[in-house]
Amino acid sequence: MELNGQSAAVHREGFNSWPTLTTQGISVVELADDFTRAELRMDVTEENANYMGTAFGGSLFSMLDPFLVIMTINQLGPGYVVWDKAAEIDFVSPGVGSVYATVEMPAATVAELREAAAGGAKVLRWFEIPITGENGVLVAQVRRQLYVRERRTDA
Repeated sequence: MELNGQSAAVHREGFNSWPTLTTQGISVVELADDFTRAELRMDVTEENANYMGTAFGGSLFSMLDPFLVIMTINQLGPGYVVWDKAAEIDFVSPGVGSVYATVEMPAATVAELREAAAGGAKVLRWFEIPITGENGVLVAQVRRQLYVRERRTDA
């Protein structure tokens, strides 16, 4: 699937060279060709650690920032508006070494969003994404709310 001629592979390359992510040690390990799944990694280093030497909370938050929106709009297509509406993070345990997150936007969920937005309705939906450490321990639980609706056309 492509939006504006950009495949998932091109998106992945762009993310992995985007200073907003790279300066924080964030990389896209995998981005599914159909934009249903993204696997992310952040290596905790002196450059992105907090005063205590663990993952800086802002970097953990940034790790997930663009992915739900981009994965959703690439599946819905240009006839829709998709924005982040709200976000929350619950810090559970210190992140050290590398931390990981898997963002999923299954086609079935996108179909539900499309159906709910039919006729111009505004759709707000929450998604939960865990961030875990190398040992699988939960580092943070992130909640993000998406805003979705059909793009308005002026007649």
